[in-house]
Amino acid sequence: MKTYSGYINCRKIGAAYTMKNYIKADEWNIVEEGFDPHLNKISESLFSIGNGRMGQRANFEEDYTGETLQGNYVAGVYYPDKTRVGWWKNGYPEYFAKVLNATNWIGLNIQIEGETLDLNTAEVTDFKRVLNMKAGTLSRQFTAKLKSGKMVKVESIRFCSIVDDEVAALHYRIEALNFEAQISITSFIDGDVKNQDSNYDEKFWEEVAQQQEEHTDYLVLRTKKTEFDVCTVSNTRIFKNDHLQALNPIAKDKYLGQQASFVLAPNETIDLYKIVANLSSQNYDKSDLMSAAKATISKALEKGFEQLKHQQARAWAQKWEEGDIVIEGDVAAQQAIRFNIFQLNQTYTGKDARLNIGPKGFTGEKYGGSTYWDTEAYCIPFYLSVAPQEVAKNLLVYRYKHLDKAIENAAKLGFNNGAALYPMVTMNGEECHNEWEITFEEIHRNGAIAFAIFNYIRYTGDESYLAEYGLEVLIGIARFWKQRVNWSAERNKFVILGVTGPNEYENNINNNWYTNKLAAWCLTYAMEAAEKVKSQAPEQYLKIVAQTKLEEFSEFKDWNSVASQMYYPYHEGENVFLQQDGFMDKEQILVKDLPADQRPLNQKWSWDRILRSCYIKQADVLQGMYFFEEEFDLETLRRNFNFYESRTVHESSLSPCVHSILAAKLNDEEKAYEFYLRTARLDLDDYNNDTEDGLHITSMAGTWMSVVEGFAGMRVKDGKLSFQPFLPKNWAAFSFTIGFRGLQLKVQINESELIIRNNSEETLTLRVFEQECAVPPGEKTIAYKPSLV
Repeated sequence: MKTYSGYINCRKIGAAYTMKNYIKADEWNIVEEGFDPHLNKISESLFSIGNGRMGQRANFEEDYTGETLQGNYVAGVYYPDKTRVGWWKNGYPEYFAKVLNATNWIGLNIQIEGETLDLNTAEVTDFKRVLNMKAGTLSRQFTAKLKSGKMVKVESIRFCSIVDDEVAALHYRIEALNFEAQISITSFIDGDVKNQDSNYDEKFWEEVAQQQEEHTDYLVLRTKKTEFDVCTVSNTRIFKNDHLQALNPIAKDKYLGQQASFVLAPNETIDLYKIVANLSSQNYDKSDLMSAAKATISKALEKGFEQLKHQQARAWAQKWEEGDIVIEGDVAAQQAIRFNIFQLNQTYTGKDARLNIGPKGFTGEKYGGSTYWDTEAYCIPFYLSVAPQEVAKNLLVYRYKHLDKAIENAAKLGFNNGAALYPMVTMNGEECHNEWEITFEEIHRNGAIAFAIFNYIRYTGDESYLAEYGLEVLIGIARFWKQRVNWSAERNKFVILGVTGPNEYENNINNNWYTNKLAAWCLTYAMEAAEKVKSQAPEQYLKIVAQTKLEEFSEFKDWNSVASQMYYPYHEGENVFLQQDGFMDKEQILVKDLPADQRPLNQKWSWDRILRSCYIKQADVLQGMYFFEEEFDLETLRRNFNFYESRTVHESSLSPCVHSILAAKLNDEEKAYEFYLRTARLDLDDYNNDTEDGLHITSMAGTWMSVVEGFAGMRVKDGKLSFQPFLPKNWAAFSFTIGFRGLQLKVQINESELIIRNNSEETLTLRVFEQECAVPPGEKTIAYKPSLV
């Protein structure tokens, strides 16, 4: 296993994993040198580009007959793929919603005397692929020798504009090296595509219209069932030695192209510019879609490729100014954190409250591009700190707008009186996940949504959110928990039976500690929120009471009864919170004693064997201790951390970051750093052997948390920022920028000092190791070593 310069060997948490290690270390770029077709699908994920409105895997522009996962995605456009299960259970959703593989806009077919340029059949040298995170572009260069011996040199660059987020652009250059021959280039848009994960091998698009003008193609497709229309418009201009070439239009079903043919001699070049727009009927009337596409492409062409690229770089510079993390002394660690931040910003911008964050973003099809509880548990802290307040707020409003659907979801499972169960997986608020142990039992997702409301208000101070949106959601969630518990006469406590916690290597268990803890907290928080709205916005409170038909006295009494009498499993011998009833009945073989060839378990063991083992997929009890850390002293946290971490295999991308943050809190700096490495380079090094089907976007927010909440120890306590920092021993210093309640702060941490630059005109009061410090406008240095504070 390779270790990077300055890196700790990560064998302690990943001994069974083989890292790919072919990405070159670079502070601002993801670099692949040399072409290995066996790694191509991994690279297609790693080099993906997007802008929050659409995204595209790093497929080659020219034909490629090797292993590939073609992927172009338009945000919010989905298809309800019919559920495929062995046998049906009452309550199962009838479909699994999927973001669709949409029209392929990058396509080029290049023929040289009848030979197709195809890197799967050509001899490829000088191959280099670069994702420039500073400028937001993907570039590629290579030399290809065809079977005939003819050699070409190719350079390409493309991007999805974050300024004009319906626009993408491509520049492709070919140079003849050793021949004079007839060459034909077809630039096309192809809507005859399908999802690799289609349950019944079905194609989801139907053609509505196509139109061609000089250099320009318009293709309108409609999704079956959901009837989203998407218009893809492509303008192609081809220059031979700087002379614009005439193009011949080509039209087929779901396919339009522009073709040029000419003789190319040695050292002559062809430059192809392709500017594209994707417009959805989510944002335009269907009858106006074609005219809107014409206006959009016209504006993009007025700017031209170079201006679009310049604006892209300038916009990305602004994003980095607002949310960069700078690591001094460790290039690979710097590359990793920027890669995570870059992909998060490519996935979600917060401009549209109808959109959310799929676990794979726009980089692959796994998980269907749908919304999971990952958003609330992992992504909210990132967007709260590095984006305008409205961005994180829109993620919460997304759930508010789905409240009626959450109430319908609960009703389908037998709950009533406005009880709300938010879906495990959704596009439109309706549950579309169909594994029974998840759909019916992983109900802790409800608690994550309530906690996100609390977390947003704690960070922003925006208590008006409760009256505007939050309280109605909290009431629905509280009603669900009240009905989901039952009274155990034997325990003389309320219990929650038949659940799956965050650790999905345990199904259908009773009294998951994390779920019980969240349920009781939700009930208490709903009552506190109601009292706050009642006192601060009495008129709005009365409207909410009437709208939700809240029986204040009786319901609050019931909620309080459940919250105060909840059962929490505990093991006296180990002196730890027990993950669930019966956990200690399992054979307690620690992860360190597992043979390396047995890992990862989900690829080596039967599901039955996993369920009978003590092994934990991801933080479960520790997830609860992370959420509610102020309730536990360090010794309690340490006992539980040592017990559960030694049994955790981290086969969820969401696991290492929580362990890193908790290890930092326990002053276990080495372990905190080991877990940071695991989460930061999860995809770059393909730890879990699953990067080829898309990146782990939501866990990337956990990487940011590992630095800011872990190494910097940043929290919000009593409305004030609090820091408890340490410097990883392989770093010279690190710094980050955050927004907090209207202030823009630059935080730098070196071996012994915390340096805060307050860019506002107000004095900031914060805590460093629990000691209050005032930071006036400008810069202040605070000695942070506990002995120096």
